Amino acid sequence: MRSEPIHEAYSFVCLRCGHAWEGRYDIRHVRDAQGRLRAEYRVRGGVRVSSPLTDNTCRVCGGRRIRILRPGRVLSARPPLI
Repeated sequence: MRSEPIHEAYSFVCLRCGHAWEGRYDIRHVRDAQGRLRAEYRVRGGVRVSSPLTDNTCRVCGGRRIRILRPGRVLSARPPLI
């Protein structure tokens, strides 16, 4: 079984250094070889990645204490570019 992709976006903030970022994912539910249902995450270009909800690391400091926010929270908090 392979479902149609669900498009999801998340905002993240590192609790160690304060760096914030957003990520967009295509999520499909697939059955593995043992018949168990699991989620498969992909980013732009179809590259498969581990779940950002359970395995995420800050790109700036390498911190692993990450808070997940609603999508759009990072961009709405940044000052406009001049």
